[in-house]
Amino acid sequence: MADRVLFISWGTVVRGREERALEAFNDVIGLYGRLQQEGGIEAFDVALLEPNAAIRGYFQIHGSAQQLAALRVNEDFRRAITDAELVVEDLSLVEGSTNEGVARDTALFQERIALVAQMA
Repeated sequence: MADRVLFISWGTVVRGREERALEAFNDVIGLYGRLQQEGGIEAFDVALLEPNAAIRGYFQIHGSAQQLAALRVNEDFRRAITDAELVVEDLSLVEGSTNEGVARDTALFQERIALVAQMA
């Protein structure tokens, strides 16, 4: 099971680039589906959010640390991210932990707490 996640979010579509934004969105869904079938990623989720001042949608790409590292240098992925940069505002890519990775990171945090003086 995947223990890492790549969270990709975006804001408003750039005015006048709506058609290209939809093409890029459909292309990246196809890319993630292909990568999942080939074992390049474990799974992905997509969400489109109601209008708000921050995030309009996001992808969660699930995989191992090795899968996500390989994804970040994959030429098709890099093209897709570049396409997204040209058609949406506030594109953000953030890696994190999920599933068993959360337990591992929590244990590490708990271990390191002992080294920090605690406030009374």
